[in-house]
Amino acid sequence: MRFWTIQTYEAWEEALALGHLIGNPNFIWEDFLEPYQWMMDQMRKRLPNYQGEYPIWLWPKRPDLRYSGYINKGEKAVLLSVDMKVEDVLLSDFQAWHLVLCNEFLSLTEEEDQLVESGNLSMSKEESWERIFNYKELSQCEYWKGTEDLQGVTGGVALSSIKYIQTFIGS
Repeated sequence: MRFWTIQTYEAWEEALALGHLIGNPNFIWEDFLEPYQWMMDQMRKRLPNYQGEYPIWLWPKRPDLRYSGYINKGEKAVLLSVDMKVEDVLLSDFQAWHLVLCNEFLSLTEEEDQLVESGNLSMSKEESWERIFNYKELSQCEYWKGTEDLQGVTGGVALSSIKYIQTFIGS
């Protein structure tokens, strides 16, 4: 399956030297280290070939580089298309992932929100986060209706799976 990833030019040069693209914890904001660790735990559970690497973020749809926010303004980067086996990519809902990043309960309805606030819901916050992987079901729920915006993570990308390279400068 075809996926897309945006990497700094520095990460791309490192990939060329190593022969594969790997995730780098030095590029993770300190506040996001715990959510990334949670995602890596999920990758261990759900991806048979995952070896514990930091995640490489992928998207099933090509990012539109006419918009900003993908990379710091003025920074040199690359857009890569990669062909990956579906079993090597853990897909999740991009919008719902932000609740993991913010350490918030992932509610599906207003009623569930009220149960969380009153302490009458038996599901833990971490259990609620696993809903990000049920993106089709999530997109049918009251709070998430029609928001299916997929992202993926994988442990590494072989250079041989890269099919397209476009260098750009962040805007």
